[in-house]
Amino acid sequence: MDVETISTEALGDRGYLVHDGRSALVIDPQRDVDRVEDVAARLGVRITHVAETHVHNDYVTGGLALARRHRATYLVSAAEDVAFERHPTNPGDEFAVGSMTVTAVATPGHTEHHLAYVVEHDGRRAVFSGGNLLFGSVGRTDLVAPDRTTDLTHAQYRSARALADHAGDDATLHPTHGFGSFCSSGPTVVTGGSTIAEQRRSNHVLTDHDEQHFVRTLIGNLTAHPSYYSHMAPLNRLGPDAPDLSLPEPLDADELKTRIERGQWVVDLRDRVAFAAGHLAGTVGFEYGRSFTTYLGWTLPWGEPVTLVGSEQDVRAAVRDLSRIGIDRPDAAIGDPADGIAPGHPLVGYRRATWTDLTRADRPVVLDVRRTDEHREGHVTGSTNIPLPDLVRRLDEVPPGEVWVHCASGYRAGIAASLLHRAGHDVVHLDDDWADAAHAGVPITAP
Repeated sequence: MDVETISTEALGDRGYLVHDGRSALVIDPQRDVDRVEDVAARLGVRITHVAETHVHNDYVTGGLALARRHRATYLVSAAEDVAFERHPTNPGDEFAVGSMTVTAVATPGHTEHHLAYVVEHDGRRAVFSGGNLLFGSVGRTDLVAPDRTTDLTHAQYRSARALADHAGDDATLHPTHGFGSFCSSGPTVVTGGSTIAEQRRSNHVLTDHDEQHFVRTLIGNLTAHPSYYSHMAPLNRLGPDAPDLSLPEPLDADELKTRIERGQWVVDLRDRVAFAAGHLAGTVGFEYGRSFTTYLGWTLPWGEPVTLVGSEQDVRAAVRDLSRIGIDRPDAAIGDPADGIAPGHPLVGYRRATWTDLTRADRPVVLDVRRTDEHREGHVTGSTNIPLPDLVRRLDEVPPGEVWVHCASGYRAGIAASLLHRAGHDVVHLDDDWADAAHAGVPITAP
């Protein structure tokens, strides 16, 4: 038995292909299933089964499309209300995948009907735990419904401990979440692998023997999660198809200018330094990188058209990433805004600064776009806190005057600065690390 990991770093998730050299089971595949198919082709194995640990809240699944393409058995909890045919799977069901034995285990908590899968082969065990038992933590329990959070947290505590007992200490652990995903309930240990034995020593759900204390602590530490999560489960229950990942036909200059002038969301993918130095007036900057998908999906109003502006490489990558959260086939203008992709449309920019620059400013207006829990732990004295995902609908709360905007590293502040500038504010992007603020002499209010 070998386990291949298919990582999606942009969303902090992992999918898996486990095989015996001939037959393969795929667990929790992302929507762009070509990556899984490439792994199967390289190994020369046939995908006979595809399994979902749960109806996902943070991405659009590729499970149904992959199962159909390979005529594989699609394992989804029998208790889930879905609009497509699947093999309805109940806790305790066993399946033969080649010479491997797969057992479904009830693990409610992250969702109500969550399943883990224990795979056995030649005396070895591997546990695919989805959003149940993670590396150092467990999946969050507040994504189903607010009034279910306490009950689901109790269920998560009990089912994670039961899963560990069922699998045994020698079993390897393979969670779907916990690598930067907001589906995690707390700090996780990002590592290549782990075992149940290792988790017994380090994971708070296994080391805390007071269930009430665990429940209070987990719920008390839950932070905000991306707003687009509310759209993922409904899409997954309908049965999403495979995305079209081909490069869109580039828009011509007149169409691009028309979209900007109409106030549509035209997204510049270049890095925040280049964007601040010069960009097409009316566009917004979402620097392409690991956090791009999460913050675009969380910040821009869901369902409104998006047009991408950037290099062919960045546009192609962004199309793939956005498809994973259900934003399909965005239009694009290929090229650098400074190179004439919209001749005659004005280029504008704004200042970037450091914490030291802020100390020299005369009574600056400081906008903190970190989460409320980050702001609560320490903030620039007198600053206003509007988390980046709330900024579009709360622009009227931004104080007048020149606005110095910051976050923890400069990334979110770069997006916020672009939104503020588009809305007509005089803005300065504080592109600096929060950890250096106090050292630079910035007055900080701490709890």
